[in-house]
Amino acid sequence: MKNHSRKLIYAISALLLAPSLCLGWGARGHREINAAAIRALPAGELDFLKAQEPWIVYLSVIPDTYRTQNEPFLKIFEDPNHGWFIEQSAELMKNPPRSRYEFIITLYQNHMRTKDNLTNVRWTGTLPYAAVEHFERVQAAMRRLRAARKAAAGGIDETHFIEQEIATYIGLLGHYIGDGAMPLHDSIHHDGWQGDNPKNFTRDPRIHGRMESRFVDLIQVKAADFAPRISPARVYDDPFTAIVKHLLDSAALTERVYEIDLKDQWTDPKNEEARNLAHKQLAAAAETLRNLIVTAWARSGEPARLDRSNNPISPNHPKYNPATGSAPVP
Repeated sequence: MKNHSRKLIYAISALLLAPSLCLGWGARGHREINAAAIRALPAGELDFLKAQEPWIVYLSVIPDTYRTQNEPFLKIFEDPNHGWFIEQSAELMKNPPRSRYEFIITLYQNHMRTKDNLTNVRWTGTLPYAAVEHFERVQAAMRRLRAARKAAAGGIDETHFIEQEIATYIGLLGHYIGDGAMPLHDSIHHDGWQGDNPKNFTRDPRIHGRMESRFVDLIQVKAADFAPRISPARVYDDPFTAIVKHLLDSAALTERVYEIDLKDQWTDPKNEEARNLAHKQLAAAAETLRNLIVTAWARSGEPARLDRSNNPISPNHPKYNPATGSAPVP
């Protein structure tokens, strides 16, 4: 990316993300995750995305701008997409239904049983559904790109529009994958320790920003800093399962975030333990995003399926749930 493009994106991001909106990794972390993922793509058929890097980086912060009270309908829909607070309904969230609507109904049933004011969509989260839905948008657009490339041979060239569309979905997908790599987005302890506190962890809600924004800015993190931690590309057998695993792996690091804070190490840019954890999770996000892109491309080569007998919205489907009007994904 040219320096002037990078500076422009940073300036726009700063305007979009006022302090009250600095959720997720903050602007710097999200930008560098998306940049690292694109740079880690294997050479070849996905090279067209390299030219789209500035756009993909720009979009990395946009979903957080959907969360102001200026757009209340959008905020109500969007807020849950940024968290997966597994302790809220642990067994459900370790093996969640393969349908956003099945999950919401099951969660509501849990709420009716427990009468817990936080056992609901907002305070449990829908992050893996937001991620997999954006992944499938990438996949569908890639399928159309393959078709458009064939059509271009006959003189009808719309490939550049579809390439930009794919880049758009990837940029937005990167935000949710980035959020999922920040351990406090995967725990009820997202803004200070909740409940019993035998280790005397802080209850200060600002711990969230100390790690994901202030520390990342203090060390002036760049994609190159954590790129060596990104493993070679691979195609996921099951993207949804891979996304959920990404969240659960991150959630397992929640206490480490608090332990580092207990030693006041999120304020020290030279502290190796803090730097290591930040780099580890930024790399995990970039690797997962890169693998999802590669998986979408591989799957986009499959023909579109129009099998009526296995249509998830058909009442004749053997797993059709009349409460949702659909069947879960196999």
